[in-house]
Amino acid sequence: MVQKIKGAKIYKTMQGKQVDMDLLRKRNEMTPAVGNAKINARGDELGPGGKVIRSREDVLKDYYENANPQLADEHPVKRKEFMPPEQAVAEEEWVEDEDGNFVKKGE
Repeated sequence: MVQKIKGAKIYKTMQGKQVDMDLLRKRNEMTPAVGNAKINARGDELGPGGKVIRSREDVLKDYYENANPQLADEHPVKRKEFMPPEQAVAEEEWVEDEDGNFVKKGE
């Protein structure tokens, strides 16, 4: 069950204890992640002894500077001009054949 108090997520356990997830996340922000990721919960890169080598902001800045912006422009989406539905139907008339399939008129 989630209880909303000032935007905080407070969960109630089966044993009746309340757990504030935002407070828990904030408390463990600098704790190293479990496994071989070599980052903390914030996203900072960690070096030997758990010392912060690069902050999260630097990591994100480097990522977005090195991202290839030309990939998005490689295949631009072509926009069709807005056309009222009456005109769109008038341009391409579809008819139903004897099998129940819709084909363009004249095919």
